[in-house]
Amino acid sequence: MLKGTKLYSIFTGTCPVCHEESMYKESNPYKLKTIYDMHERCSNCDTKYKIEPSFFYGAMYVSYGLGVAFAVATFIIAHFFIGLSLLSSFVSIIVVLVLLMPVIMRLSRNIWINFFFNYNKSKTKRHSA
Repeated sequence: MLKGTKLYSIFTGTCPVCHEESMYKESNPYKLKTIYDMHERCSNCDTKYKIEPSFFYGAMYVSYGLGVAFAVATFIIAHFFIGLSLLSSFVSIIVVLVLLMPVIMRLSRNIWINFFFNYNKSKTKRHSA
C-alpha cells in the first residue's frame, strides 16, 4: 500500500531506491550486537548504502529529534492522560527511551538515508526483468 513512498522505506528498513531488500543483515533491532550491521549494497538494484565514510553520523541528529519527540509524547500521555506525577512521568520517559533505543537508532538511519535517495520504480524486481 505505501510501497513507493519514503515512509515505506523508513518503517520497513528496505532499500530506499527499489524497496525490495532489507538494508540490515538482521531484521530484529533488539539483537544489539548486530543492530548496525548493514549490507554493503542492495542485491536487487545495487544501491550502495554507505555513500561515504562516516555517512551515518548525520543520523545522530535525526536520532536526537526522534528521542525528543518520543520523550514529549511520553510525557504528555503519562502526565496529562494517565495522570502520573511529574517524577513518575519523567521516569516513564527514561523507561520508554531505553526500551525504544534500538528502534530509534534504526529509524534514524532509515530517515537519514531517505534524504539522499528516492524510490525508482524501474529498479524493482517486476520492472527490471
